[in-house]
Amino acid sequence: MSICVRSRGPKMKIPFLDFVGPYEELKEELDEAYSRVMRSAWYILGKEVEAFEEEYGNHCEAKYCIGVANGLEALHLILRGYGIGQGDEVIVPSNTYIATWLAVSYVGAKPCPVEPDRHTYNINPTGLREAITSRTKAIMPVHLYGQPADMDSILEIAKEYGLKVIEDNAQAHGARFKGRRTGSLGDAAGHSFYPGKNLGAFGDAGAITTNDEMLASRVRILRNYGSEEKYRNKVKGYNSRLDELQAAFLRVKLRKLEEWNNRRKKVAEFYIRNLSDLPNLILPQVPSWAEPVWHLFVLRHRQRDRLRKWLSEAGIDTLIHYPIPPHLSEAYRDLGYRKSDFPIAEEAADTLLSIPIGPHVKAEQASIVAARIKEATTIMAE
Repeated sequence: MSICVRSRGPKMKIPFLDFVGPYEELKEELDEAYSRVMRSAWYILGKEVEAFEEEYGNHCEAKYCIGVANGLEALHLILRGYGIGQGDEVIVPSNTYIATWLAVSYVGAKPCPVEPDRHTYNINPTGLREAITSRTKAIMPVHLYGQPADMDSILEIAKEYGLKVIEDNAQAHGARFKGRRTGSLGDAAGHSFYPGKNLGAFGDAGAITTNDEMLASRVRILRNYGSEEKYRNKVKGYNSRLDELQAAFLRVKLRKLEEWNNRRKKVAEFYIRNLSDLPNLILPQVPSWAEPVWHLFVLRHRQRDRLRKWLSEAGIDTLIHYPIPPHLSEAYRDLGYRKSDFPIAEEAADTLLSIPIGPHVKAEQASIVAARIKEATTIMAE
C-alpha cells in the first residue's frame, strides 16, 4: 500500500532543528557578548575562554575544563595526553558517530567495537571483557542521544583491568547518572559544542573535562602548539583552541542549558505518552538511574524508510542517527569487518529514526508530529 498524507489545509513545516529560536530568545545577551569580545581586541585564549572553562567545569562537577577546537579534537587530545598510541587498542561502541572511532585512529591506536544494549543503544558492559586484550588501554563509552551509559559497570571493569575510561559526552550536556553529571564520571571526557548540540556554539567548539590535574596540564600544552609560553615548545603539539567569541556565546547559552534541557524533557514525555503502544513502533527506554537530556528522540520501526517518507510528505523533517555503522564505512574498510559482524548496530542503522525535539519545539508542532506518526504506523500495520 502506498503512503499518502491525509491533511486538511496548508501543512506546517516542522524543521528537525531550530537554529533561529535560540538566537531570538537570547539576542540581546548574545549581541552584548559579541560586542564585548570585539571591543576587547583579544580573540584567542583570553578571559572569555578562561571564564567559560571555569563555568562549564563547575556545571560538569569536574575540577578542570580545557576549551578546544571541537569534540573530535577533545577526544584526540585526551588520548594523546594519556600516551595512548601506535599498537594500542581502545574499546568503542559499534553504533556511534564516526568521530568516536576517528579520535582513536588519530593517535594510531585501533578502535575495537562492542555492541550496544538493545534498549538504550549505549555500549553494553557485558561485552567489554571479551573485547579486552593485552593491548587495550581505554574504554570510550558514548552517552548516546543524551542518555548516560551504564558507568558504574564500565568503571568497575576498567578498574579491574587497569584501563582509562574516556567519556564521549558530545550529546549529553547536563545529563546525570545516579545523580552525578556526565563529563565527570570517568578519567576524562570530551565535549562537542557543534551548533546542533544541547549546548551549541555558532560554529565548531569543544572542551575536555577531567579531575586529573596531570592530564589537564598536558592537554593545555597540546592544544596550543605544545607550548605554555609563546615560542617555547615543550612537545609537538596541535592548534586546537576554543576561540574567545565562541566561548562568550557559550557562556550565554550555558546559563539557559538547564531550562532548555527541561523543555526537551517535556517534549520527550509528550511523545512517550502519545506514541506508546503503536504497532511496530519502539520508543526510547530510560533506566531508573539515568537522567537523559534528550539530545535526540529516536524511534525504531521495521519500515523506517516508509515512515520517514510519510513524515517528509507531511512537512516534518527527520534524520537518521546513524545510517552506516563505522565498521561498515569505507573509512574503516582496512579493519576487515563485514556485514553481520555487529548485528545490533546494523539493525539500529536500518530501523532508527530521529524526530524533531528541542527547547523551541512548540506544543502544536509536537502534536502534529505525534499525529502523523500515529497515522503512518496504523496504516503500515494493516
